[in-house]
Amino acid sequence: MRLGKLLTVTLFGESHGAMVGALIEGIPPGVVIDQTYIQECMDMRRPGGHFASKRKESDIVEISTGVYEGTSTGQPILLIIRNNDARSSDYSFIPNHPRPGHQDMVMNIRTDGHADLRGGGSSSARLTAGLVAAAAIISPILGDIQIHAHVGAIGDIEAQPIETCPSEWENELCKSLRCRDPLAAEAMKERIEKVRRERNSIGSRVDVHVTNLPIGIGEPWFDGIEPALGRAYFAIPACRGVEFGRGFSAVTMTGLEHNSPWGGSSTSPIQLGERPDGGLAGMTSGSDIHARIALKPPSSIAQEQTTLDLEEDGQKQLLVKGRHDPVLGPRGVSVAIAMTKIVLADLLLRKRDAL
Repeated sequence: MRLGKLLTVTLFGESHGAMVGALIEGIPPGVVIDQTYIQECMDMRRPGGHFASKRKESDIVEISTGVYEGTSTGQPILLIIRNNDARSSDYSFIPNHPRPGHQDMVMNIRTDGHADLRGGGSSSARLTAGLVAAAAIISPILGDIQIHAHVGAIGDIEAQPIETCPSEWENELCKSLRCRDPLAAEAMKERIEKVRRERNSIGSRVDVHVTNLPIGIGEPWFDGIEPALGRAYFAIPACRGVEFGRGFSAVTMTGLEHNSPWGGSSTSPIQLGERPDGGLAGMTSGSDIHARIALKPPSSIAQEQTTLDLEEDGQKQLLVKGRHDPVLGPRGVSVAIAMTKIVLADLLLRKRDAL
């Protein structure tokens, strides 16, 4: 449960345990810790209205070590986020009736019945609170690099590309849905309300846009900028696909169509053309990075589904109760931003360390 090489973030906790959190190691001394900004990031992780679970957590981040008089000391920083609104009675049916689409069955077998499976346990999206808090802490390391993200699709409803949308949330609906396209947000709202009435859920996509990247961040091959980001994005709960740049549309293109010509000057080279690749041979090219993260429909829905009764050793119907998201994209926006920050901060420090 650790991300990074030089700068690492280790997650801990369970959805219905006493707390979740993160341990940050490798952070340089002197990084300013902005408590207000940290809480803003935590609040962004919680969309409102009909678009999120009704579980209400304050998500106050307790910084236990590694910070003195408002700056990092260079020692590990321990972040604790208390769980105050877990309702474990909603999960009294597990482990005997494992939920379809969840980790209940495999984690129960893996741990020989010793795992805490309530609310997803240590695999729950609740643990992304620690990721978001850690990313807020390390944000100053990124300097002028800007990371933008929004819900690019819910079902077959597509938003405009993020770079063509308003830079701020146009209205409260856009803010709640984390979609910068006001017209698409209206259609997305209707679709979510429809699947809620049907006691169902729906898939979504988060689009990420990274700007102001210097040339040369990333390591060749396995720790390249896109492989490192891809690994982090795929760890986001419910991620089923990641695409960079022109993605799978490259399959239908020729080399002449896909290659981006170099322009600018010898001291300030830039790639020209439509959406040039932000990563070349594992390193940033100076162009923007565009990524799209596909999220499956939430598995917990208020309809009967078939599962195994492990006591009677036969199939039975299960109706999952509890408080669940009908769509994951709105909550996934802040998590995608956090993953991007952590990966970039680690690769930036590794680049400086190699100089």
